[in-house]
Amino acid sequence: MSTNGFRYLHTMIRVRNLDRSVHFYTRLLGMKELRRREVPDGKYTLAFVGYGEESGNTVLELTYNWGQDDGYDLGTGFGHLALGVPNVAATCTELRKEGVKITREPGPVKFGTTVIAFIEDPDGYKIELVERP
Repeated sequence: MSTNGFRYLHTMIRVRNLDRSVHFYTRLLGMKELRRREVPDGKYTLAFVGYGEESGNTVLELTYNWGQDDGYDLGTGFGHLALGVPNVAATCTELRKEGVKITREPGPVKFGTTVIAFIEDPDGYKIELVERP
C-alpha cells in the first residue's frame, strides 16, 4: 500500500470547558483558533486550534460534548502532545505565572541532552515542551 498523499491532519481531545481550553491553547500557548463548528443534533462543539492553517499544518481538535462538564477518564493509552519552544525554562516561568501546572521541571531528558518540561492543560492532558532554539 502506498502512503503517498497521506498527511497527519489533527489530534482530537475531549475537553470539559471549551472556552477555557481555547483560552489555554491560544492565549497561553500562542495558537490561533482556526474554526469552530457546533453540531446541535450531535450535541457537541468542535474548535480547531493551531500554529498555522490546516491546509499545511497539523492542528488540535478540541471537542466539547455538551453536558460532559464533569470530565473524562484520560485512560492509559494517551501519552502527550509535544510543542517546540525556543526556551523551555523561560516558557515554564511565564506559564507558571498564569497558574499552569508544571508536572516536570525544565531539564535534560534522561540519558540525553535535549531540554524538556511537561505541563498540563485545564483537562489534565500532558504537554511536553521541547527546547528548539
